[in-house]
Amino acid sequence: RYLTKMVITIQKWWRGYQSRKYFRKIVATAYFIMKMNFYNEMAVRIQKRWRGYYVRKYIHNYYALKRYLEAISLNNEVVRSELQEYTEMKEKEEKKKDLEKKEKEKKYQARKMHYLLSTEQIPGIYNSPFRKFPDPMELLLKNSKPLNHRQQQMKSDSAYGLYDWPTCRKPPTFSTKESLPPIVRQKPQGPFRNTAEVLLQRYKPLEPTLRVAASVHSPLEKAREDMKREKWRNCIHNNEFLPFSSYHKNEKYKPSILRAGKYGQEAYGCKHFREVEPKKWVADK
Repeated sequence: RYLTKMVITIQKWWRGYQSRKYFRKIVATAYFIMKMNFYNEMAVRIQKRWRGYYVRKYIHNYYALKRYLEAISLNNEVVRSELQEYTEMKEKEEKKKDLEKKEKEKKYQARKMHYLLSTEQIPGIYNSPFRKFPDPMELLLKNSKPLNHRQQQMKSDSAYGLYDWPTCRKPPTFSTKESLPPIVRQKPQGPFRNTAEVLLQRYKPLEPTLRVAASVHSPLEKAREDMKREKWRNCIHNNEFLPFSSYHKNEKYKPSILRAGKYGQEAYGCKHFREVEPKKWVADK
C-alpha cells in the first residue's frame, strides 16, 4: 500500500507538470499569434497611408489632372470649331451644286423653248408689251442656242421583221439573249417544298447517263482505229518499198517534180561549196 501510494503521488506530480508545460506553450503560441496579427494590422495601416500619399503626390496629382482636363477642353473647342467650319463649307458646296443644277436646268429649258423668243414683228410671251422691262427668261433665250433634236430616231430591233429579208437591207438576226432569272417568291403556306430548292432542281445542268456518256465502241476497237488513222496519216507514199525482193525490179524510176523539169537538175543542194583561203593553210596539201 505504501508503494502504491508513492507511485500515485509521483504520477500526480508528473502529470501536473506536463499539463502546466503544455498550457504555457499554448498560451505563448496564442500570444505570439495575437502579436503577429497586431504587427500585420499596423503594417497594413502604414502601407495604406504611404500608398495614399504616394498616389496623391505623384500619380493622381490634382493639379496635373486639372491641367490635363483644361487641355482636353481646349482641344475639344478647336475640334468643334473645325467641324463647324467643315459643316459650313459642305453646306456652301451643296448650295453651290444646287444653284449650278438649277442654272443648268434653266439653260436646258431655255434651249428647249427657244422658239418662244420674241422677233421684230411678234413679241414673245416673256417680252410682253405691258411690262416695263422684259423677263429674265427672255435674256436667257437670247443667249442660248436652240436644242437640235434628232430628225429620225433609230428603229428598234423589233421593227426589222421578215419583210426585210427580200430587200436584204439587214441580215436576219435572232435573239440570243439569256432568259430572265426566276422571280424570288416567298414559300407558299402549306406542306410545299422550298421555292429555291424547286428552282435549283428545275434549272440544274444536264447529267447524261453512263450509256450516253460512254463510247459505243470498245476501248480496243477505238485504239485500233486510232492506230490505223495514225499510220495512214504518217505514210509518205502508198507504194511500199521492199528492198529484198524483185517486185520493183522492172519499174521505172520516177523523179520528183523539182528535178524532172525541162531545165534539168539544179546544182544547188546537190553539191557542197566551201571557201578556199590558201593563206591560212598549214601545208601545201
